Amino acid sequence: MILYHGSYVEVAHPDLLHSRKNVDFGRGFYVTPLREQAEKWCGKFKRQGKQGVLSRYDFDEGMLSRCKVLRFDSYSEEWLDFIVSCRRGEDTTDYDIVIGGVANDKVFNTIELYFDGLIDKSAAISRLRYEKPNIQICFRNQQIIDNCLHFEGSETI
Repeated sequence: MILYHGSYVEVAHPDLLHSRKNVDFGRGFYVTPLREQAEKWCGKFKRQGKQGVLSRYDFDEGMLSRCKVLRFDSYSEEWLDFIVSCRRGEDTTDYDIVIGGVANDKVFNTIELYFDGLIDKSAAISRLRYEKPNIQICFRNQQIIDNCLHFEGSETI
């Protein structure tokens, strides 16, 4: 499977030391199988006057069976609970890889309303039901990154 990472620099050797805390699926290296989505991630940097760099990786999907994986196939109550836990810095799980929808701007607005207590969980899930999930894969284990995610190259976009 080909995966993409959007940034302002080439990331030939991903490492967890440079990842941020309190994001969707916690500290990890985020990629997507959707090139268009990774290009949108680059857009954030381009709006800041930086270049957009799309790094490309090969990942053997067969490795997923050897990893502790949490997969969200849709925006759900479980997905929302996990996102909120990670964003609050309260996640204590030991998943190697987390796969699921991205909290994009529209989704993030719903999460913020829920986070701030302005809507309840059922209202948040109801709003999210109509969003088409994008896919992000968060590698949270450095050994798996080193052994299973193979850098193929990058391009400036």
